[in-house]
Amino acid sequence: MKEEQSSLLLKSSSLFPPPQGVKLSYGTAGFRADASILKSTVYRVGILAALRSLKTQSVVGLMITASHNKVTDNGIKIVDPSGGMLSQEWEPFADQLANAQTPEALLSLITEFVKKENIPLDGVQSAKILLGRDTRPSGQSLLEAAKQGISSIFGAIALDLGILTTPQLHWMVRARNKGLKATEPAYFEQISSSFRCLIDLIPNETKCNKTDNTVVVDGADGVGGDKLEVLKNMLTGLVMEVRNFGKGGGLLNDGVGADFVQKEKVVPRGFGSDDVGIRCASLDGDADRLVYFLVPTSGNSKIDLVDGDKILSLFALFIKEQQSILTKEGNEKSNSNFQARLGIVQTAYANGASTDYLKQLGLEVISTPTGVKHLHEKAAQFDIGIYFEANGHGTILFSESYLSWLEARKNELGLVSEGSEQQKAALRLLSISNLINQAVGDALSCLLLVEAILQHKGWSIHKWNELYQDLPSRQLKVKVVDRTAVVTANAETLVVSPPGIQEAIDAETAKYPKGRCFIRPSGTEDVIRVYAEASTQEAADSLANSVAKVVDQFLGFGSSGQ
Repeated sequence: MKEEQSSLLLKSSSLFPPPQGVKLSYGTAGFRADASILKSTVYRVGILAALRSLKTQSVVGLMITASHNKVTDNGIKIVDPSGGMLSQEWEPFADQLANAQTPEALLSLITEFVKKENIPLDGVQSAKILLGRDTRPSGQSLLEAAKQGISSIFGAIALDLGILTTPQLHWMVRARNKGLKATEPAYFEQISSSFRCLIDLIPNETKCNKTDNTVVVDGADGVGGDKLEVLKNMLTGLVMEVRNFGKGGGLLNDGVGADFVQKEKVVPRGFGSDDVGIRCASLDGDADRLVYFLVPTSGNSKIDLVDGDKILSLFALFIKEQQSILTKEGNEKSNSNFQARLGIVQTAYANGASTDYLKQLGLEVISTPTGVKHLHEKAAQFDIGIYFEANGHGTILFSESYLSWLEARKNELGLVSEGSEQQKAALRLLSISNLINQAVGDALSCLLLVEAILQHKGWSIHKWNELYQDLPSRQLKVKVVDRTAVVTANAETLVVSPPGIQEAIDAETAKYPKGRCFIRPSGTEDVIRVYAEASTQEAADSLANSVAKVVDQFLGFGSSGQ
């Protein structure tokens, strides 16, 4: 590394001393903490983003957000050139950077890493980083710290795109690296026109039934509500009312948002008895999660939640139907023999009833460890891969080879059977691939796809919710001495260490009809998470409690003699 570059790094990093007594770790959500202690970390992630861009010779993204966390928190994460998350191979380096205690230690780390990765730091190569942030008050000052980090690397340029949803930034990075137009208006135009195309392709017999096309959306008092206010004016065929859209004085994620609605199963602020029977949806603070819900009638406090599992099931059902239409045997066989592999990817937290339903549809369902990066990676192995977590984060991935075939098939059908059901099915699948955000889960694009499918099928939210009945479940946390003592296998559904604990869990689970239970170590705190399902809520609660006792016996503070 040249002396001039070293000198610049030492000088600028001395302006951002790290917080004392705090150890930060880069996870699925990047770095997250109270905003007051994050400036040093954000500055250093700016450096990391510049190095990543130089290494990959591509545009990289940097998003300042803490998603569904409280408003006083903030965070930062890198968007890789594909539009996905930072390569897991770089996460240990991210941790080292964030926790280096002095400017000299930081410089030493960077020098060593640049040499190992053979990153050009001569200023000849340029690096481009797209910056976005959500609506948190702390975002602007943290953005400035990120810019300082980026500009401390020769040849690195920061492009500030202002306030965005997290999925918008992911979409823009992916589009930019594909040589496509990567602006916010381009994003809105693509998803609104794809939605319009799906609405135009609704069968006439369904259109005659005049299904309800109104949805009321809780914007979590965050960036998503603000963007929906823009988007709704571009839509035809959908009436959208946005509440908690960030301008009414409500606090971000405070009694609102997808995370609150999904976990508490109660209505968000701003919803009440006037909304009974209406289709309602909720975004999280940075608009990468989506859940639907029905406001309960008086005397009942719990909502009817339509979560990520049900959204996945609706998408899977519709895509399977369109594939079936497309591959029906016709007279022409020239290009119609592509056997697309449709795969569903879930984690062990997916409700067992949803997994059973998807398997009954004849779909291939596989399970991965918890975390979007695992789900996304597995879904990318299919021609069409659909993944969702119950919390409402998920998307659909289409392989390039399948999309090329689909485009050719659509054109071929246009020549031999213009306006046929097969051609319409091809058009619908292509429209879905343009509407859905293939970089990451996106509440705005998923909302539009849900609405288009419900209108196509002529379904109310009640009909959709009746696809299957969720099994009652319960989640608990058990404090333990050392969470790393638990080692799991089979996508976290089986404990292989310590010996004997899995047999004890199995013995408890066998006592309950439709019982299912697993434990896994938390990624962030010294607790073991317990998940239990059974045929009744009472049984699920009882199973969770009895397995929590098993965990405590094997791993709790009493077990170690402390």
